[in-house]
Amino acid sequence: MTADQRLARRERRRREVRRRRLTALGVLGAALLATFAALTSGGPNVLERAVADAVEERRNRPVHLTVEANGDLLIHSQIYTRALALGGGRRYDFQPMLREIQPWVERADLALCHVETPMTSAPPAGYPVFNTPPDLAKSIKAVGWDACSTASNHTLDKGAEGIGETLGALDRAGVRHYGSARSEAEAARPTIVDVKGMKVGLLGYTEMTNGIPVPNPWSVNLAEAPRILADARRAREAGARVVIVNLHWGEEFQQEPSEAQLRLARTLARSPDITAIVGQHIHAAQPIQRVEGKIVVFGEGNLISAQTAACCPAASQDGFLALLDLVVVRGKASVERVRYVPVYVRNPDYTVLPVGEALERGEGSAAELRESYRRTVSVVGRGPGIEPVPARLP
Repeated sequence: MTADQRLARRERRRREVRRRRLTALGVLGAALLATFAALTSGGPNVLERAVADAVEERRNRPVHLTVEANGDLLIHSQIYTRALALGGGRRYDFQPMLREIQPWVERADLALCHVETPMTSAPPAGYPVFNTPPDLAKSIKAVGWDACSTASNHTLDKGAEGIGETLGALDRAGVRHYGSARSEAEAARPTIVDVKGMKVGLLGYTEMTNGIPVPNPWSVNLAEAPRILADARRAREAGARVVIVNLHWGEEFQQEPSEAQLRLARTLARSPDITAIVGQHIHAAQPIQRVEGKIVVFGEGNLISAQTAACCPAASQDGFLALLDLVVVRGKASVERVRYVPVYVRNPDYTVLPVGEALERGEGSAAELRESYRRTVSVVGRGPGIEPVPARLP
């Protein structure tokens, strides 16, 4: 075949490809016109129904969310002293002590922390009247938490001014907050975050203020059932499909839920407005249970603190990250399962270690890590829809 013949053959092929494409486009155009004609022949109502059907199909599609919640950020003097050393003596850097759990926090669709202590510009102080450097808020953001409860028995340690500075520090860091407020108007607005197209309402409350009088009715949310139920209803009316209630409650170091906890949990779990309940304050792990069909994480223990066996039960070094796997279908949310990651505060550097991963990497004392895992899992439990991570230690 000559060169001219090859060129002519290629040109014929190009023309054939163009012809086939044009034919296909014509068929598609005709189909679209026919579809449009079918819709419009019935008038605007047919079009409206088609749009409504598409919207309904999207609304009925299940949306899966993982919400992470954890125990107390309890900043004793040993913790902020360590943070100052990690910041080179110029600032307080808490992130290195939390870096081992950071991947778990970052992987969650919504990550929630619990700020136990006020953060103000006054000199830092530890137990019994706390004040934490505001740099903690920057570390919270750096680790990956999206929002934090600020209602605890130490919320009022620095008064109403301390609440203002604490919330201001979180605002500047870009972290949402709930549980305390600077004004009546702020307290009346439910904290709602958008997660994968779903609105999630966040509510926080404390049972106690260590005897410190509440300066204003709106300063800190007290854990009273009528108030919580009303707030949950308000969050729903504001568009929340999911409502998570955070409670600072119970008796310190008592790993079985108190009667007061059980009563409040039953009352709240009966509400169709509340999706799940998570809790802190005990400084040791408490069970995860289904109450009235709802998941209640009674107590997540300490996330970070300087409490050790020298002052407190050995379990005060234990805690866990709760991973609530939710599904939202047709506007109704439920918790399908809860995974939890046992963690342990290593001394003397106060690094928070996910127990299973720390054992794999050879970090810390293997005997201490194994004992911590045993303590946590024996209390928190396991069963249908509730499992530790890892499920077993090697």
